[in-house]
Amino acid sequence: MTPILAAIALLLVITLGYVGVCAAQPFARCGKCHGFGFATTTDRKGRPKRGKTCRRCHGHGIRIRRGRHAYNLARGIHRDGTR
Repeated sequence: MTPILAAIALLLVITLGYVGVCAAQPFARCGKCHGFGFATTTDRKGRPKRGKTCRRCHGHGIRIRRGRHAYNLARGIHRDGTR
């Protein structure tokens, strides 16, 4: 097997794996708030407390994956074009 074919096979496996993850779990934890839905701050004594609501996930703690978002857009464009 040539190195080019091996690289193509590896990319195909990674791509199909990500497609599978997007289909099985379309949502992932928010990277900004780490799934809490809010920022954590500390008070003057150093104890953690709840901060502001996360602007990226709007307090839900989850976000849609990029692959799933692209799939939803493509599906909507196809649906609108075939009506």
